[in-house]
Amino acid sequence: MSTTLMISDLVNESLDGNSCSQIIRLENIFKVYGTGETEVRALNNINLVINQGEYCAIMGPSGSGKSTAMNIIGCLDRPSGGNYYLDNVNVADMNDQQLAQIRNLKLGFVFQQFHLLTQLTALENVMLPMVYAGVKPAERKDRAVEALIRVGLEKRLHNKPNQLSGGQQQRVAIARAIVNAPVVLLADEPTGALDSRTTQEVLDIFSELNSTGITVIMVTHETEVASQTKRIVWFRDGEVVHSHLTPQELHHLVSS
Repeated sequence: MSTTLMISDLVNESLDGNSCSQIIRLENIFKVYGTGETEVRALNNINLVINQGEYCAIMGPSGSGKSTAMNIIGCLDRPSGGNYYLDNVNVADMNDQQLAQIRNLKLGFVFQQFHLLTQLTALENVMLPMVYAGVKPAERKDRAVEALIRVGLEKRLHNKPNQLSGGQQQRVAIARAIVNAPVVLLADEPTGALDSRTTQEVLDIFSELNSTGITVIMVTHETEVASQTKRIVWFRDGEVVHSHLTPQELHHLVSS
């Protein structure tokens, strides 16, 4: 059986009534780097559930494990142990090729540095994930234009990254992340390189996307940014110490 067929079967397998709302489920996930005296346990038996349609921020001090958790959630790294169910499929033990296909089919990524290809226009950058997904050429342009309109860049389709502001480049990155209709949008410090006005514009886009049913998970160190989400997950020393903080509880935590 080919990898493509196997992943397709897994992605399309039916969901039972108790688990269909669980987009992310981490069960006893741990991650160890190094061995012996140099061993570092970055995650220590993490259990976490994120349901379809949630808007979550992941926070914690440096070294808390939040970035490691995000890499595992994004199928960019594998856990050392435990189970990770993404849309009811256990991806913890998949190989590199399988993980790459899952990322393309199920996940959208937005990073602090926009990672746009400088030689391509905004439209061409947004079309790129569809090439890897096997979308027919005739469909790619229409979907890319629709995604760019959705983030307010209908007049910038043919601009290259050096002709766009930082906020506009991040909008292109968001359009690229949503063009394959992912089940989860992952954002890693997406406002870290933006000024306050542009930060709010980008956060408004995330809120709008979430209002349409897209699950959004964001790693951030900024309290004001996290406060615009609906749920904050707080990491410390490789563990989840608060799984359902409200913005009000977050402000109390960081000020105490």
